[in-house]
Parts: sequence; structure tokens; C-alpha cells
Amino acid sequence: MLEQLKYPIGKFKIPESIDFEQTLTHIEVISQFPQKLKAAILIVGDSRIDMPYRPEGWTIRQLVHHCADSHINSICRFKLALTEETPTIKPYEEAEWAKLSDSQLPVSISLQLLEALHIRWTVLLKSLTNEQLQRQFYHPSMNAKMTLETAIAMYAWHCEHHLAHITQLIKKEGWN
Repeated sequence: MLEQLKYPIGKFKIPESIDFEQTLTHIEVISQFPQKLKAAILIVGDSRIDMPYRPEGWTIRQLVHHCADSHINSICRFKLALTEETPTIKPYEEAEWAKLSDSQLPVSISLQLLEALHIRWTVLLKSLTNEQLQRQFYHPSMNAKMTLETAIAMYAWHCEHHLAHITQLIKKEGWN
């Protein structure tokens, strides 16, 4: 049961192959994420924003701020891969970032940040050529190189993964 709460849509699996249509679908998921997240947060409401989405999990507030942190890192990773030859990206301690003081700010701050960031990110992603989609970065925590098309799939999953944390809590609590 805890595994289902941690991974409501399952763990990310690196696809064996990705075609251009799938990449466009993944980009659309990334593009729509801020609006979907904002709609879910309106249902949660301010009075329940500090409720954890699962036992021993982050609060909804921390989850929203985590998405902003993660997606800021992501666009930087994409830009590094587009301007350097297989750069090594810098992993970060997500759980530790979620404990920092800015993770207690109102979620509206990160919702605004995500909205602007995703506009820029989507423009960048839609401009990529097939050749650019094959550019890579090295992820030391995974001990692997990752193409940008795979990273797009992973971040689309990331969007759906965290949105599902919130929407499943909404459903479980009968808030909708």
C-alpha cells in the first residue's frame, strides 16, 4: 500500500525507444502541468496545504515547492546538454531542499514560478531538432548518460507522478 502511495502511476521506466510523436505528447504533459497543479491546489485549499500526501511523506506545500526546485534544475540540465558536450549534471538532495525555509512559503510563489518556467521550458523543448533530442548529459547518481528525449519522458512522468500524489489525496479525502 505504501508503495502505491509513493508511486501512484508506477516508477519511471526508461523507454526502449521513443518516437517523435511520443516526445510531442511528453512535451504537452510538461506544458499543461502548471495549470493542472494549480487546479488541484485550489481543491486542496489553504487549510489543508500542510497535510502530507501520504504517511511519512512531504506535505502538499513541500511537494509544490519540490516541483519548482526540480524543474528549475531540469531546464538548466537541458541547456547544459544543448551547449556542452555530454556535461555531468549536479544532483541535489531533494529531501534536504524540502526542509529549507523557502519550502514554507505560500504555494502561490512556486505556482507562479512553475507557470513562467514551463512557458520557457516548453518553447525550448518544442524547438529541439531530432539531432538535439539525442544530445546527452551524464547523471552521476544514476551512473548513466541520458538523452534529452529520455529526459523529456522522465520529466513528463515527474509531472504526472506528483500531480497524482495530490489528486489521489483529494479523491481519498473526498474533497472534490
